[in-house]
Amino acid sequence: MGTHYRGAETERRALDGYIKLARAAEATGATINDHLRDYGLTVSQFGVIEALYHLGPMTVGELGEKILKSSGNMTLVADNLVKRGLVTRRRRSDDRRCVEIRLSAAGEALLEQIWPHHAARVVAAFSPLSAEEQEQLAALCRKLGLAQATVALEAADAPA
Repeated sequence: MGTHYRGAETERRALDGYIKLARAAEATGATINDHLRDYGLTVSQFGVIEALYHLGPMTVGELGEKILKSSGNMTLVADNLVKRGLVTRRRRSDDRRCVEIRLSAAGEALLEQIWPHHAARVVAAFSPLSAEEQEQLAALCRKLGLAQATVALEAADAPA
């Protein structure tokens, strides 16, 4: 096992799984995303332009939920993308309180330039796994993630 902890077997097994998951996620993310710096993009900035490209305009809060970042962080990311001319902000016509982030023509062109190479890097990073193993990994990650969302909801509903 990857852990040196000497606790109960259930604890060692969970810690070992967590360590391996964290290390694999970190290594895989670095392998896939290291080319983004060639375009002057952070992983969060790329996540925003990719989400806008594939899903259309969103509010800062929606973007944060989509790429798992806080709305405060998303505001900074959006500010930086606006400065670069890759996205724009626009008030929604049906609700002037809501400001949507939209991909600009320059942002769309940049993503179209990056995307094929990025997708190929994802495929290459996952190539050590068979198609079946990739599907199993996706299912296990979804199961684990949904369980954590349930735990978070229960904690939020618990009396203080």
